[in-house]
Amino acid sequence: MRPESLAEVAAMAAAGDSFDRCLANFLDGFYASPSAAALAAAPSLLAPLDPVTGAVRDAYLAATAEELSRRMNLPSPAWTLVEERRLHRPWFASPLSSLRAVLLLESPAGFRSRNLFVSDNALSRA
Repeated sequence: MRPESLAEVAAMAAAGDSFDRCLANFLDGFYASPSAAALAAAPSLLAPLDPVTGAVRDAYLAATAEELSRRMNLPSPAWTLVEERRLHRPWFASPLSSLRAVLLLESPAGFRSRNLFVSDNALSRA
C-alpha cells in the first residue's frame, strides 16, 4: 500500500513498516499528483515510540512537508512549526565526518532549520 499522506507514512512506520520505504513510496505518489491535502494532516509523533530515531523522523516529516510545500507552491502546514518537530542536537544523514561540511552546505532550508543535515537531493526520486 502506498501512503497518500505524510500522516499515513507516520502511521505505517509506527505499525512497524520501514519509514524510509514508506516515505519513498509517498514521494513517488506525491510527485505524480502533488496536493496540499497530502501534507495537511499532522502525522502522529514517532518519538514516544522510539526516542532516538522517532525524534529524527518527526523532524524529517516536518522538513519534508515544508520543502514539498515550497517546491510546489503549496501552503505550508501549521503542524510543521511545533517544537516537537525540531531536533535539539544536529543530525547528519551520513556518519562520515568528512561529509559533514557538504551536508551543512547542501541541506535545504526546511531541513537545516530543524537541525537535520541531508544532501540536496534527499527528496529526489529517480
